[in-house]
Amino acid sequence: MTTLTNATLVLPDEVIRGHIVLEDGRIAAIGEGDARGEDIEGDIIVPGLIELHTDHLETHVAPRPKVRWNVTAAIQAHDAQIAASGITTVLDALRVGLDADADISSQDSRNFADAITSAQNEGRLRAEHHFHLRCEVSDEMAVSGFELFDDVPEVRLISLMDHTPGQRQFRSLEAYRIYFQGKSGMSDPEFELFQAERRARAAIWSDKNRKALAERARGRGVIIASHDDATTEHVDEAIRDGVTLAEFPTTVEAAAASREAGMQILMGGPNLVRGGSHSGNVSAGELADKGMLDILSSDYVPFSMLQSAFVLSDREGWSLPAAVATVTANPARALDMPDRGTLVEGLRGDIVRVRRTGAGEIPVVRSVWRAGDRVL
Repeated sequence: MTTLTNATLVLPDEVIRGHIVLEDGRIAAIGEGDARGEDIEGDIIVPGLIELHTDHLETHVAPRPKVRWNVTAAIQAHDAQIAASGITTVLDALRVGLDADADISSQDSRNFADAITSAQNEGRLRAEHHFHLRCEVSDEMAVSGFELFDDVPEVRLISLMDHTPGQRQFRSLEAYRIYFQGKSGMSDPEFELFQAERRARAAIWSDKNRKALAERARGRGVIIASHDDATTEHVDEAIRDGVTLAEFPTTVEAAAASREAGMQILMGGPNLVRGGSHSGNVSAGELADKGMLDILSSDYVPFSMLQSAFVLSDREGWSLPAAVATVTANPARALDMPDRGTLVEGLRGDIVRVRRTGAGEIPVVRSVWRAGDRVL
């Protein structure tokens, strides 16, 4: 049994000063006032964070061009950073179908999934890991890549992505040129040929793959997310496909249509922390102000998830419990995981001890418990 006292507890609808007791992997008790236990000096206790979309594993597997690190070592490094960011449940985003800037194949992704499962079973990992398949619908191998995961029960979510230049995330071809040429070093003639080939490929494959992947996901009971929707037509496609989660809508128009359709809206923590999108799309802050932000994801910076929740709590109209829910209770609801995500007696003992000295300060993760066991 673990008792933490003199704590600032972020409950679903209020913040109290009190104590929390963990026993047999669960939250056994929550109460106001002190109790006999470890004095945590007024630090904040929040539920363990639940991450739906992180691309971060790839930076450990392929830390430099033409370099592949030992996969188990890379997974442990990734997991350590995830846990140190306060994340206790993570959906590792694995590529299915090649995007333009990737040399990681669908088979590589399946190999990563197997290695993560083995590491989890061997007790190597601090967080609980599941999988999110990032399906690039414009790639001809997207469906066959998805089928590599037919026997992987840890797949909880797929996103239907299309990074074709001239639409969605890169509606501006000039923005795409700046982003991709800066990343790839292509000359202007090489880029013109490349983007034309990409658009031609998408015309053949995107719609048929989108429909086929959605059908397969529905058949398996896997949650479906749209990705980078920019127009009401994109949202209409998402409704057709059975999407319940709108990832990174790029315009207010698409976010509003997603909200009207009953979807939860996910935006990136880096977008909120930086004050805007690196691609020039709608800011997470603007959607937050308009009541169209439900979930924050770390995307490509694991710590941004916790940091963005506190940035949001400093924003007018947002309480600390409502801001924390964007990284805990709301993603738990999106995944249909009712056993976690809030500080409620009887739920899993996934909690994070955080120190923050005041508004505007960057929070510090001091300790993490998963299922009642201290992992950091």
